Amino acid sequence: MDIFHVLTMAGGLALFLYGMKVMGDGLVQLSGGRLEKILEKLTKNRFAALLLGMVVTAVIQSSSATTVMVVGFVNAGIMKLGQAVGIIMGANIGTTVTSWILSLAGISGTNIFIRLLKPSSFSPVLALIGIILLMTAKEGSKKKTVGTIFLGFTVLMTGMETMSGAVSPLKDDPNFTGLLTAFSNPILGVLAGAVLTAVIQSSSASVGILQALCMTGMVTWGTALPIILGQNIGTCVTAILSSAGASKNARRAAMIHLYYNVIGSVLFMAGFYGAKLFVPMPFLDEAVGAAGIALMHTVFNVGCTLILFPFGNLLVKMAEKTIPDKGDAKPAVQQPAVLAALDERFLDQPSFAIRLCKNAADEMADTARKAFRTGMQVLYRFDEAKAGEVLAMEKLCDRYEDALGSYLVKLSGHDLALEDSKLLSQLLHSISDFERISDHAMNMVESARELREKGITLSDDAMDELTAFGRAVSDILDLTVTVFADGDTLLARSV
Repeated sequence: MDIFHVLTMAGGLALFLYGMKVMGDGLVQLSGGRLEKILEKLTKNRFAALLLGMVVTAVIQSSSATTVMVVGFVNAGIMKLGQAVGIIMGANIGTTVTSWILSLAGISGTNIFIRLLKPSSFSPVLALIGIILLMTAKEGSKKKTVGTIFLGFTVLMTGMETMSGAVSPLKDDPNFTGLLTAFSNPILGVLAGAVLTAVIQSSSASVGILQALCMTGMVTWGTALPIILGQNIGTCVTAILSSAGASKNARRAAMIHLYYNVIGSVLFMAGFYGAKLFVPMPFLDEAVGAAGIALMHTVFNVGCTLILFPFGNLLVKMAEKTIPDKGDAKPAVQQPAVLAALDERFLDQPSFAIRLCKNAADEMADTARKAFRTGMQVLYRFDEAKAGEVLAMEKLCDRYEDALGSYLVKLSGHDLALEDSKLLSQLLHSISDFERISDHAMNMVESARELREKGITLSDDAMDELTAFGRAVSDILDLTVTVFADGDTLLARSV
């Protein structure tokens, strides 16, 4: 294997990783935040959480992304630690779908139907459809997103085939054979798989690289098994890094992911290699194909879930012992739940993040309406307690505007669907309007206080006019907030 093969291998790996990212991002965007919303809501039952974790990960093609979302949910207080366990386990099973898709590259046969299953046969068709959709569909439309997914898949499979072609000379390289023999040692194999996955931060990608190496015919079942175990441990790095600086429960969620994979790997190795001492396993010296890698990946993750699922509470307790409660600083000011939910980890799921912003804006609108109504009451008859309530609501609206404005600006730098991009722009304008309404409420309180201090009493005619004005504005605000909550932000702003 010369320098040109190495360069080809590097180029194939780059295409593979880029294709996986483009396809994954497209799938997330196509879901429109719906999967994440379901994940957020329907996790009280641990078995349901397991199934949801499987489905979401299978769709977005990344267990790391699902686990990072879970860390974000726990950090925001949306999800409890016990609910996270099932999703994490389900994510590990769901990620095996990618390896089965990649195993299609190893299909061989002369039958036309079998040949059509090979990605090299149908990828060009997907690429053609994808580029047509990409060039003709409107910016941000679903058709354009589908085109991006098709092209991402094509680039992914092209990278896979390029890597397979580049490593084919390794089958005659004695150094490569010696290296694989070393990795047959379970400890070295696990370390190699963990380090590779930790570096590229994707178990699906590292499994794909292993499947490409299998094309040489030199990778045996005995070599691949410990590497796969290590890959499942290495993928925990993404969640651990994501939990840095987060709440203690978010860090615990990342530790649950680590414990699940480490304990599963230890149990699997102990059981398998213990059985090997008594039962001959000649197949371990036989070459493994891409489908065999996918099978091992699936058996390991399904097996771990079957064994550890009943002990989910024990994993939670282990994480709580590792990261104890003491020394966990409490925030000086309690954040409203909808603002706490604006976690930066969700910025990589823009459609879901924009829905979180809309939820927060809904509460801001309601707070501004309450502030105005209370301000009018203070203007009719001054009350120091109600004046204090208006001040508190005005400050809360300021916090909403600051938090939402900053988050929306960060979100605008990500790839948004056309509908989400419009909503983002409307939200930025709307929160400014709501903050101004709360300022007006505070102005009314200040005016009422000034009238009281100067001993000025409004006439009956003035009070009647003021009452009529207050009712009219309140009706308008009710209509505005109702329309805004129903999702028509543009109509709400015009009202």
